[in-house]
Amino acid sequence: MVGARRIKVAIVGAGIVGASIARVLSRFEGLEVHLVEKEVDVGWGVSKANSGIIHAGYDDEAELYPNRARLCVEGNVLWHRWVEELSIPVRWCGSIVVALNRKETKFLEELLERGVKNQVPTTLRIVDREELKALEPHFSDEALAGLWSPSAGHMSPWDAVLALVENAVSNGVKLHLATEVIGAKVRQSRVIGLETTGGFIEADWVVNAAGLYADRMTKMVGLDSYAIRPRRGEYMIFDKNAEPKVSHILFSTPTPTSKGVVVTTTVDGNLMIGPNAQDLRSEQREDRATTCEGLDYVWKSASRLLSRLPPRNKVIRFFSGLRPEPSGGDFILRRYDDLGGFIEASGMRSPGLTSAPAIAHQVLKLLEDEEDESFESKDRWSPYYKPIVRFSPLPIEEKEALIRGNPSYGRVICEEELVTEAEIVEAVKRGATTIDGVKFRTRALMGVCQGSQCMHKIALIMARELGIPLWKVTLRGPGTEIGLGDVKVLLRKEVRHP
Repeated sequence: MVGARRIKVAIVGAGIVGASIARVLSRFEGLEVHLVEKEVDVGWGVSKANSGIIHAGYDDEAELYPNRARLCVEGNVLWHRWVEELSIPVRWCGSIVVALNRKETKFLEELLERGVKNQVPTTLRIVDREELKALEPHFSDEALAGLWSPSAGHMSPWDAVLALVENAVSNGVKLHLATEVIGAKVRQSRVIGLETTGGFIEADWVVNAAGLYADRMTKMVGLDSYAIRPRRGEYMIFDKNAEPKVSHILFSTPTPTSKGVVVTTTVDGNLMIGPNAQDLRSEQREDRATTCEGLDYVWKSASRLLSRLPPRNKVIRFFSGLRPEPSGGDFILRRYDDLGGFIEASGMRSPGLTSAPAIAHQVLKLLEDEEDESFESKDRWSPYYKPIVRFSPLPIEEKEALIRGNPSYGRVICEEELVTEAEIVEAVKRGATTIDGVKFRTRALMGVCQGSQCMHKIALIMARELGIPLWKVTLRGPGTEIGLGDVKVLLRKEVRHP
């Protein structure tokens, strides 16, 4: 960095895109980076509930969606390095788009042509019915052909966000949780900071990575150049013991609104099917309901891909996620000529997760171009992150060694996922202030019982570690407390003597 001037950057939104930008910018001297998130934890917006798929890059037409087409391919390549540096669980299992009739078989050729045009770096090819069965024995007899894409993968999106944010914070980024942006200050056609529920944050640059609310952030700085429409997708998760499972990521043939229903096995070993795609009204940006119609569509679509699905009574959870569909269709990644200090990283619908690392590098380039200089790397910047030690998958010798060093590894709290007290305590130390925060850091409550056997135990540990009364422990922040208060005190207040 030339000179001693310190550049303050405020990133709005701590989802996969905002977290990736924070990590990339944390590498450079002279940048003071603030990551601002309205939720009480990171990754709780769009990033929490999506397929977690690292796409290969054959789907988007470069002529119509140049940012999506280019950044998806670049992001896939970067993720191959990032997951190693950040110890993010991943399955590089490849994906198959399945054709169930002659019309869909012809469309595979179009997808293959797009992949070649988009410069997907691994060999894409169309495989026939015989090879499909060799790749995935559980394919339906309706399957005629498939587009085989070896570079695709599957990861846990919340593990990715947590790793990115913790790595960024360890490299100097300042994280502001439960801090909602309520306005922006503009002076002489330049954004100079954010008004938030936690006070004013001065900034030379504001990066808009606000997901479903990005268009509202843009309006706060006086612009009205696009609109975000929420698009809901519903999913089903099966018990880990449910069979059959699949070895690859299986896609239906894409539609104009969706990449199609997916059948995949998560990095934690659960079969997952979904999503559908339903456009909602602008005011439904928090509507994460599941519907009989949507789930029935997911089930029927997935059933066409496989010879059979596990029994319905093996489904342990339904959930839905929301995607920010921009009015123009493509990712919005730009500066404005008539407004300084503001960068858009918005409209990040699928393949936003795949593209996130490449989006972050593009934001860096926009900053360097505007500042007319290349930033200098920090001497002691570290790309590495160590996650919480997971007790469950360890060999018995390592489990015994952990227990000898810390007896709380010997106290199992979540029996379904074999999560110990030591892991829950570590999650709280790393920033979990809610039961959901512990869940996403440890997998507690993600088993068949979905927390019915262990939630109260986790709440007791959290109350102790946070130094708060048990009834003030929340599921996901204020308004979701697990209790009303001290029952005896409440009863005394309610007693009325004649």
